[in-house]
Amino acid sequence: MLALRLVRGSHPLVQLRRLLVAAAAAGVGFLLLCTLGYAAGHPEHSAASVLRLLWCALPIAATVQFAVAVARTDPATRPRPGLSAIGLGPARLTAIAAASTAVACTLGSTVALLVYLHLRGALTGLPFDGAAAGLLAADRPLPLAAALTLLAIVPVAGATAAGLALRPRTGTPAPEGAARPLPNGLPWGIALVAVGLAVETYAGRGGGEGVALPGRFDGSPGGVLAGWILTAAGLALAGPGLTHLCGRLLQTARPGAVRLLAGRVLMDEATRIGRPLGVVCAVLSGTLAAATVYGSGDGGTAFGPLTGLGAGVVLACTTATLLTAALESRQCRAHTVEALARLGAPPTVLRTAALLRAGALLAVFLPLTWLIGELAALPLTA
Repeated sequence: MLALRLVRGSHPLVQLRRLLVAAAAAGVGFLLLCTLGYAAGHPEHSAASVLRLLWCALPIAATVQFAVAVARTDPATRPRPGLSAIGLGPARLTAIAAASTAVACTLGSTVALLVYLHLRGALTGLPFDGAAAGLLAADRPLPLAAALTLLAIVPVAGATAAGLALRPRTGTPAPEGAARPLPNGLPWGIALVAVGLAVETYAGRGGGEGVALPGRFDGSPGGVLAGWILTAAGLALAGPGLTHLCGRLLQTARPGAVRLLAGRVLMDEATRIGRPLGVVCAVLSGTLAAATVYGSGDGGTAFGPLTGLGAGVVLACTTATLLTAALESRQCRAHTVEALARLGAPPTVLRTAALLRAGALLAVFLPLTWLIGELAALPLTA
């Protein structure tokens, strides 16, 4: 009940972020229900149904990541002086954050169920002259227990991930400036990217069985898709290290005050910004590879409506997670900005430093995204 009251009394921008989480959960829930409908309508194709269900793991992971990012920036769950005296300590605030995430995801899952039932004609008859009846297996009964189980995946996973990410941590706090030793994930990330590209090249030349995606996205060898997953994991792991190196590059060659400030902020925020930035890089490179492979062919038969929905959910959630991480970084730098303002620093210094940070990140990650996308598409176009 307390979580519902906090949700109702939050700032409109906070409410908007929660509604975006609910929208992402609705998209994922609809994909899961469509997968269930395919399994109910094609009982002889059980292997294809399992593969379609496994492909829904990517939108689920993107949605859970976005939900955790929104929970981290929620002002209602931020520890403040005096809250412990009324029983709202760190552990209770973590529980409230998990409950708020579960409420938003449950709202999205409920909307997905209502839309799915409406398109199947279970509420007011078949809409759109029954155009979606074949896709959703409207002529078969929907197993309610299985549908509710699938719809519970996102709320349970989102609440659990939010609780784990915001749980109180014991031990001594890290000393100031400890975030500026180079993140240790860069070598492992580079190795995973290299292994993923090698697996894609080997599988692309050797062929293989196609792996069906929801909505007519067939024909890609399973090894190529596994290699892309390794490449994406490597980019996410290498993102903090690359962001840290961007901060170092800004401080080379006798930097001035603005470049020094921009570089130090990037080094301090490398872990918070770098990981979602690496995930966005992986998603964009995969999108570029898919567009390169299927752009010259018949895109209408390669990309179906459910494939577009899943790709849209992944792209929107990863981009929104990056923007939310940037907002969290700005909130964490509020005391530093206030101190600089008290010292008389002009606002143009902060704006110029922000532009330098954005330019340095784009200069590194945009060419990397293009290169990975081209290399990933090369085995399938050669």
